[in-house]
Amino acid sequence: MEEKKELSIRGILQTIPHRYPFLMVDRVLEIDRERAYIKALKNVSINEPYFQGHFPDYPIMPGVLILEAMAQTGAIYLKVVFPECADKLFVLAGMENVRFKNPVFPGDTLIIEAEGFKRKGHIIRTNVVAKVDDKVVAQAEIIAAMVEVKNG
Repeated sequence: MEEKKELSIRGILQTIPHRYPFLMVDRVLEIDRERAYIKALKNVSINEPYFQGHFPDYPIMPGVLILEAMAQTGAIYLKVVFPECADKLFVLAGMENVRFKNPVFPGDTLIIEAEGFKRKGHIIRTNVVAKVDDKVVAQAEIIAAMVEVKNG
């Protein structure tokens, strides 16, 4: 039986360590373990601090932050689907085949879809696409490393 799950902002805050102003996912719309798939969204607001300087007369969301939203979406999937990953930290290890197709503006809703999670040891790869109004704005293969968090 196919399991589908949603997460509100509260669930996201309980899942990943990111906080404002660096939390880039507002809601998870779907997690499907059988398909190795997650769909999330980021509401892009003019109140985001980066719009003060990127760019004052033509505000567009920085590509690196779109990629961060894509990476955070993948981390949420891994932590929700694999209990052994719940206490792990995922750090960006690389990106391949990154393409930016269209700008993202204040007022847009960024929809992020990741699928095809592949794990080899502590390295995880996934293909991620970000869209606004069903138009692809960015795509990439994201590579993450799972690390133990050591306190003290």
